[in-house]
Amino acid sequence: MHKIPKAFLISDLICFALLLVFLFLLPTKLFKSPTSFVIEASNGNLLSAAIASDGQWRFPVADSVPVKFKDCIIAFEDKRFYNHFGVDFLAMSRAMRQNIKAKGVVSGGSTLTMQVIRLSRKQDRTIWQKLYEILLAFRLEFRYAKDDIMGLYAANAPFGSNVVGLEAASWRYYGRNAKMLSWGEMATLAVLPNSPSLVHPGKNATRLIKKRNDLLDKLVRLKYIDQNTANLAKLEPIPGKPLPLPQNAPHLLNRFKAERLSLDINSTRITSTLNEDVQLKVNSILKRYNNRYRANDINNISALILDAKTGKVVSYVGNIYQPENVGLLSHVDMIKAPRSPGSTLKPLLYASMLNDGFILPHTLIPDVPTQIAGYSPQNYDLGYDGAISADKALSRSLNIPAVKMLQQYKYERFYDKLKKLGIGTLNQPADHYGLSLILGGSEVTMWDLANTYMGMVKTLNHFNAYKGLYDPNDYKQATYYRTEPKNEKDYQRNSFLDHGAIWATFNAMEEVMRPGDEGLWEQFSSSQRVAWKTGTSFGFRDAWAVGLTPNYVVCVWVGNADGEGRPGLVGIEAAAPVLFDIFRLLPNGKWFETPKTKLRKLKVCKQSGYKAGEYCSDVIDEWVPTAGEKTAICPFHKLIHLDRTGSYRVTDQCETVTSMQHKNWFILPPAMEYYYKIKNSDYKVLPPFMTGCENAGGNSVMELIYPKNNATVYIPLELDGTRGKIILNAAHRNQSSKIYWHIDNEYFATTNNYHQIAVSPPPGRHTLTLVDENGERLVQVFTVLDKENKRRN
Repeated sequence: MHKIPKAFLISDLICFALLLVFLFLLPTKLFKSPTSFVIEASNGNLLSAAIASDGQWRFPVADSVPVKFKDCIIAFEDKRFYNHFGVDFLAMSRAMRQNIKAKGVVSGGSTLTMQVIRLSRKQDRTIWQKLYEILLAFRLEFRYAKDDIMGLYAANAPFGSNVVGLEAASWRYYGRNAKMLSWGEMATLAVLPNSPSLVHPGKNATRLIKKRNDLLDKLVRLKYIDQNTANLAKLEPIPGKPLPLPQNAPHLLNRFKAERLSLDINSTRITSTLNEDVQLKVNSILKRYNNRYRANDINNISALILDAKTGKVVSYVGNIYQPENVGLLSHVDMIKAPRSPGSTLKPLLYASMLNDGFILPHTLIPDVPTQIAGYSPQNYDLGYDGAISADKALSRSLNIPAVKMLQQYKYERFYDKLKKLGIGTLNQPADHYGLSLILGGSEVTMWDLANTYMGMVKTLNHFNAYKGLYDPNDYKQATYYRTEPKNEKDYQRNSFLDHGAIWATFNAMEEVMRPGDEGLWEQFSSSQRVAWKTGTSFGFRDAWAVGLTPNYVVCVWVGNADGEGRPGLVGIEAAAPVLFDIFRLLPNGKWFETPKTKLRKLKVCKQSGYKAGEYCSDVIDEWVPTAGEKTAICPFHKLIHLDRTGSYRVTDQCETVTSMQHKNWFILPPAMEYYYKIKNSDYKVLPPFMTGCENAGGNSVMELIYPKNNATVYIPLELDGTRGKIILNAAHRNQSSKIYWHIDNEYFATTNNYHQIAVSPPPGRHTLTLVDENGERLVQVFTVLDKENKRRN
């Protein structure tokens, strides 16, 4: 066996070591300079960009380099780019001869690959650095493809001032994408990395034009373009003052900057899902309305459009961008800002009650003066209907019926439902919000609100596709950047809201009269069907409108970012017109299919909207959500007994059974009846009892409208300093009947027809007794606060 000479071993080790050094010469990441954050529309066009943290306009490396730039830069810098391995020895020898002859540096002979190395290292240019760059250039050619090297050069070459890279230069100097530049424009940019100072406005224009024209002539000689194209390109002007970059989605850009790491996106550039045309038009619409609202010191407006078919963001305008006026707070992204939702949660309560079997679509809900534990909700119009169907209460956005519904459903249950549906701003316990939860007593973001409604739309859209099953992924948040679709399906038999409840809710939301249309829109076949809801927060601080179709969810907010309220800042007047202008931009489509297998045909009392009982006279068949079978029987229809003439109610104490007429009668409680009969002329009040008959029917004839039993009231001072009064209000089935009023067992007044009196009882607990002329009694208690207690409360 021959022994290997030691010299050979050493040489092999040296070669191996040199190979390792060569392999690991290049850092893992060649360029470490910060890059600009860039948002592109779905078509690849630039929407917004922000300058890099080092003050340079430097876009991330693009997926591809325009062919024109490749041709121009190869012709100008490195005509054998695709044929060498990082170093062009012919060019280097030629440069050396030229430099020796000129006794100075007149030509560098560097290839594009070598220039990429130099740009990445930023070292002083010495002979040793040059040799090291040659070695690195060889290594770079082994790691990257030629087009990748071209991409690195295009993204990192200097283009004058604080502009780095072809894309940033194209936008800064020509205001458009590099792929859209002409030969003259591209040739101008191609000569700048060699002499970046030539681009300064008003300086060196002649030299820049000459260098550009020389390059165009060279492109003709190399047969990249013909002479006519070159001649026309030479007539084009060179760039002047740098242009501002587009800012058509600045708030989404800032959102991306804040969320990039959590989204696990490495690049500072994303191709968003935004439709450029829609985004620009929505910006224009909001700008027009903002100009109008500014006259009333309403400074901010935002809008969000979601594609309910794909779950992607179509348009994202977080505010009207006015950086020149810092006081307007236009930088605040109102799509992410927690604000009071006003009435925009009411459809979610309506759907939840349908889903859980508490009501049917037309169930009558009380609408009377209400006080619950010191809380007194008021309708926007300050009036009362006595009783109103649930769907009409929703379409008219009445507050008192909404509070009555939440009281029945329980705010704790609704609080949990909202969290499951995606409302992520409920940071306090349910008791913190109480019944005010349904009137805007919490905070929501436009993002959560729009996504919740989109989840409902997607659920209903998928009724047939998923064969009546549900996919909880429907309630996942929308995405604003292009991602690979995931086909993860998790079909379930139950969901947060079933198809039938959602369908009925959208039908109720569609009934709202549109602003300016006076209800006539339904007569036009071309009008788009939209389910929608407005909201106004307490103190006129927030105006909302949210609308939906099977294809889109649109949400609009109008107000002041600092929370200042303004008169007239209400949803129907400020936000709804914007909503429908936006919907006019969007393509029309078919309405939701009726999910009949998730509906049941139920016999419903036409007057009350409840499930029909044995005493309901007018019964209709109605499609209702399946849980409607669990709802209560109509409590308002009862069997009454009349005398033979039908004029009086009777009992067996004053009329023989054989002489009685037995009739089904629609009977509302006295307080509801008091207001209901004013607006419903066909309502028939109960006939009075025949003289000598006792009220054995069990129906209360009187009800106190204000104050309610165990209520706490405060009596304020008048303007002159004297103690004011409270108005006691009662309802009697027989309006002409007299009521005798007693406080603490002392008589103080008699009323007839309109049972209202003004009193000023002292602070403390009082007993109020009402007695009618037939001896019927109603006894309740209330407490009057003194001034000190009021101050502490």
